[in-house]
Amino acid sequence: MRFHVSRRTFLAGTAAASTTLALGRAVPAQEPLRVGFVYVGPIGDYGWTHGHELARQAVVEHFGDQVKTSYVENVAEGPDAERVIRQLASSGHGLVFTTSFGFMNPTVRVARQFPQVKFEHATGYQTEPNLAVYNARFYEGRAVCGAIAGHISQSGVCGYIASFPIPEVVMGINAFALAARQVRPDFRVNVVWINSWYDPGKEGDAAKALIDQGADIISQHTDSPAPLQVAEQRGVHGFGQASDMRSFAPNAQLTAILDDWSDYYVQRVQAVLDDTWETHTIWWGLKEGMVQMAPYGDAVTDEAREAAEATKEGIIAGTLHPFTGPIENQAGEVMIADGETATDEQMLQMDWWVEGVQA
Repeated sequence: MRFHVSRRTFLAGTAAASTTLALGRAVPAQEPLRVGFVYVGPIGDYGWTHGHELARQAVVEHFGDQVKTSYVENVAEGPDAERVIRQLASSGHGLVFTTSFGFMNPTVRVARQFPQVKFEHATGYQTEPNLAVYNARFYEGRAVCGAIAGHISQSGVCGYIASFPIPEVVMGINAFALAARQVRPDFRVNVVWINSWYDPGKEGDAAKALIDQGADIISQHTDSPAPLQVAEQRGVHGFGQASDMRSFAPNAQLTAILDDWSDYYVQRVQAVLDDTWETHTIWWGLKEGMVQMAPYGDAVTDEAREAAEATKEGIIAGTLHPFTGPIENQAGEVMIADGETATDEQMLQMDWWVEGVQA
């Protein structure tokens, strides 16, 4: 998707490079829009934070001197996050992106204190007149991965390294399991929680333990390439998280879920520059390009590739939904009735497991 700079923005950019005379006085040049980014991990995680950092770079490339960006990495979810967000808001930033679920409450508190600043929070659900929410339908990519896993796995066991048991993570695991069990009804997903978004040591150890327990597929909702590196060393397969990790595991990676925030960030910066920014809640996926899939690895068979493409194309076309009933939880209760699809509200509150998940 391409974005065109409006005439108003062009004139603003021209003004920033010079001054004009009005009523015999010099008018100060317009300052560039300052845009801040708060990251939960390091920009070199090659996962979640790396994806947001690439989008920040896309903003810089697109707008040039019209913007001035800054970022703070490795910000813990808690009091430290509120301090960092407030510092950005009080130091002249007109737009601040906070990029982790645990930043939600701190962002809300700071947004109320700085109504003149625009805030954007990733993966949350609380909005304010000056606070918008954006999220990606990662579960769609999990369904594509599950379809591949069902065809590739010999043991019928996937080891899944998970961060925290929040709905976003739960729905991703369930979507993966449902897609895999469409291919192989006895497929099992064994989950290990590491209680961190990014901890290469714990992630690697979890992958080793899961492989020792019989998993020949490794998936993850954590941010480092460590699980895939273990998979490469142990001769099993896996999926990258948030960005293409094939360079770390050229034989192991089957594909990866890619988070592409660039178009969204460019749109929202443009809206601030144009003075058209409004709060909203969006949840985009494969159709909008916010979720993408990395190229398939050499180990992906023709059958697995066809299943993955059919899943992806069906989701984009709206003819396939990963949570189409009948779906029961592990107690045998019908959670999604036959012929119905889960609503966004149901998915965003998901706290139950489908059959085949051991968490």
